[in-house]
Amino acid sequence: MRRWCAGALVWLLAWPAWPFGQAWVSWVMDGDTVLLVPTGEREPVKFRIQGMDAPESCQPGGERSRDALIALVLRRTVQVEVLGQDSYGRQLGRLRLDGQDVGAEMVRAGWAWAYSYRTGRGPYAALQREAERERRGVFAARQSPMSPALFRQFHGSCHADEGAEAQAPVRRVPQTGQSGSR
Repeated sequence: MRRWCAGALVWLLAWPAWPFGQAWVSWVMDGDTVLLVPTGEREPVKFRIQGMDAPESCQPGGERSRDALIALVLRRTVQVEVLGQDSYGRQLGRLRLDGQDVGAEMVRAGWAWAYSYRTGRGPYAALQREAERERRGVFAARQSPMSPALFRQFHGSCHADEGAEAQAPVRRVPQTGQSGSR
């Protein structure tokens, strides 16, 4: 028991000082990962939205998924709930914008799959079934889309060096007819 408590304490101390709070979304890396600047801080933190898995950027639907997340949260203040950290060093948790669960909205719109590491389909499984039935987002394609987890098994990650990507992001303008920088 003592070993577990000591391990849990070390893990909790590794969390940022803002496990619950607000942050500004400074960049959208892909459909489930953003750079957040916590209120009162200067340095951005990589944050992956838990409970969903968006297509890889080089996968069909990947850029459109990223564009959907851009439209939702880029350069906006969000409420952050940090629930852990993944093996890539990203903070994991939930984002809310004006009370709206961002992960749920991405799955509802069909731009991400419901996902829970090692435990099954995740908290948004019903929303995914609805998106599939209504043929929204990636589920609108004639062919069945490949889940990001399966895509990574066959093709690996689209990013050879994720650290370089965070420092020098590629600027893309969504294909919405709008121009200007995001």
